[in-house]
Amino acid sequence: MSKRITVLLCAAAMPVSVTPALAQSATAPIDTAQGKPVESATVDGLPDVIVTARRRTENAQTVPASLSVVGGDLIDQSYTFNTQSLTTLIPSLNYSSANPRNTAFTIRGLGSSVVAVSQANDGLEPGVGFYVDQVYHARPATAAFDFADIEQVEELRGPQGTLFGKNTTAGALNITTRAPTFTQEGFAELSYGELNFVQAKGWVSGPITDTIAYRISGVSTRRDGVIDNIRTGRDTNTLGTQAVRGQLLFKPDDTIQMRVIADFANFQAYCCGQVYLRAGQSLRAANRQFGGPAGLAAQFGYAPASTNPYDRVTDIDGPLGVDTNEGGVSAITDWNLGFATLTSVSAWRFWNWDAENDRDYTGIPVQLSQHIPSRQDQYSQELRLASNGSGPISYVAGLYGFRQRLVGRPISIYGPAAARYLIGTTTGANATPVPSNLLDGYGQDGRTDFRSLSYAAFGEVNWRIVPTVTATLGLRYTQEEKDGYYNTTVSGGPATTNAALVTARFGVLRPQSYEAHDSDGSLSGRGNIAWQATENTMAYASYARGFKSGGINMSGLPLDNANRPVLATAVVRPERNETYEIGIKNTLFDRRLIFNIDGFYTKVHDFQATVVENSLTQTVQLRGYLSNISEVTVKGIEADISAILLPGLSARTSFAYSDGKYSDYPAGPCPLEVQTAATTQCSLTGRRLASLPRFALTAGLDYIRPVGNGEAFVHVDTASRSGFNGDPSLSRFTYIRGYNLTNANIGYRFADGLEVIIWARNLLDADYIQNLTIQAGNSGLILGSPSDPRTIGGTVRFRI
Repeated sequence: MSKRITVLLCAAAMPVSVTPALAQSATAPIDTAQGKPVESATVDGLPDVIVTARRRTENAQTVPASLSVVGGDLIDQSYTFNTQSLTTLIPSLNYSSANPRNTAFTIRGLGSSVVAVSQANDGLEPGVGFYVDQVYHARPATAAFDFADIEQVEELRGPQGTLFGKNTTAGALNITTRAPTFTQEGFAELSYGELNFVQAKGWVSGPITDTIAYRISGVSTRRDGVIDNIRTGRDTNTLGTQAVRGQLLFKPDDTIQMRVIADFANFQAYCCGQVYLRAGQSLRAANRQFGGPAGLAAQFGYAPASTNPYDRVTDIDGPLGVDTNEGGVSAITDWNLGFATLTSVSAWRFWNWDAENDRDYTGIPVQLSQHIPSRQDQYSQELRLASNGSGPISYVAGLYGFRQRLVGRPISIYGPAAARYLIGTTTGANATPVPSNLLDGYGQDGRTDFRSLSYAAFGEVNWRIVPTVTATLGLRYTQEEKDGYYNTTVSGGPATTNAALVTARFGVLRPQSYEAHDSDGSLSGRGNIAWQATENTMAYASYARGFKSGGINMSGLPLDNANRPVLATAVVRPERNETYEIGIKNTLFDRRLIFNIDGFYTKVHDFQATVVENSLTQTVQLRGYLSNISEVTVKGIEADISAILLPGLSARTSFAYSDGKYSDYPAGPCPLEVQTAATTQCSLTGRRLASLPRFALTAGLDYIRPVGNGEAFVHVDTASRSGFNGDPSLSRFTYIRGYNLTNANIGYRFADGLEVIIWARNLLDADYIQNLTIQAGNSGLILGSPSDPRTIGGTVRFRI
């Protein structure tokens, strides 16, 4: 028996995959519009997976598009308690986060990469849309909070602007929470593990009257830090999150219902630190590099706390901490008019952010404080009309409006070591001596104000030409208006009238003030044709044109030779995506096997990324800023498999191969190893796209066996990714090696619903780097976020 299970485990890890069947492993799928179970086609086969990828409830196997679905049962079984954990289940999804504000998702390597600082730039939108209960979340930082009571997560790959509220070039994460029920039910869970990990979550739902139901859910997570700060004696990168959601469902009759949702979540932690990864070598002067006998570290008699990142130690001397929260209220109304259903989605959301970081990442007092307290408010309204019935023509049409305001206060203060570290001992053509305290207490304060307004009209029609062939055409027109205001002042530090010293100090921080406006409109859409070759096999081909609106640089601009902001760089042009895709979806062996495979080719024009300009407009500091590069291409193959192998034994595996390239990138940032003291730019045309593993594989297994009056169960998830470059400069010093992460749990479910579980996160104690950062100033110091060590714990669950 053990040999058979070993063989099956190996089979589950084979590089062949499928996505829709990830949704539910042992229970019936859920109609996400009504929150009711949908009957499976057969009792013994895999259950149907119901999705809303086209804004109506459909079987995933009938949707002619590549998508992945993770159901609530699998989320609970795999301890997937935030969006980062989804990457263990979905290979085409990549997550990077230096802290919750700098959080980025990419799908098929496209989106917005945190290493390009675009996620910290308030004037740009993410390339991957993030939706919760049909409401768009404008800042990806809100995705860092823990899940509470999730029904289903859909990853939709490729441009999704036709039917989803905001145009997105890379794809979308469509998250649905569990709806109130008219039958009394509840759930409670308490977990404890190593590093004093404590998590409590639960929900309760039921009727208030015959026409009103409620649901209340919450989660709270605490954990000690995983990085030891030997300077302060505190463990950094602790966890401290909590979230609560309350819902009311009004259903006066069978034709109309309204779901009102209010939620709040916050994250407070001594976070987020990184550790020494390596010191790269450039062609700069030896005394302007971090390492070496004449380097910056040696000049201060400094050595990193450890040169092994997996010792997980640091000695940063600056303040550290995160205090962020978000929440909002939404109302979703569905009115069945007979021929169609009218849906209204109204929402207001807010996001508050504050965090301090030690941006020199060392125990040297270069920077004393750096943070950007921010506040975002967004309002959105969507109206959709979706046809009912099963006639040869079906449609969805709608209007969408969105308004956003985001204000921030960029604060930065330098310390006693900053002058020597950032400027040196002399400056200017006459080698003016630099006082060691020139930057001590010198800093900036300011205000940013970004506003956006978006309107859209959209529609999609499906025409069943013959019983086995259906054609789809969808179009969307979006108009965007954006305004940005940026103003910073500088103060502090010793007084000086020496022109060379004033210039040197301004070279580190200079006051800036500018305003910018952007207005653009775009037509996007998609078309596909689906052929139901047999009852169990569907083939499709599609073309989609996506649009990611332009933006405004809200983090400062490069300067001209008179040290004035170059206003021409303030506006970032829209990003346009064209994706071609073919695929086959199969449901085989009496629904015991689902096998889907697709191939895609994507070309992105005006890809929003970091560029460096080599001209007289550049100051002595090497400055990168956000702009557009001409073209990026990605092509690949994705496959998903779900199978019932034996009674009680099911397996799933997903595989993604992606080949991404900078097709036309003539003015990219230079790799560290070729940088000199001169301001330069490098062509990266033809090089591999950063932050995209060529291969990614996820696999999982569930085994349930009756024992006594209950049942024992085993759950295993594993994910592997090949190596990739973690920085858009594509330096050999910023390469991140491939890795494997395996999680598992074993437990027993009693007849009364009580579950007792022992679990392990990172079961094999794998060491890998999640993301990396290059220290500002191009010293060559490279920092990394190491993986969390193996954590073992236990959980008690109870359902009523």
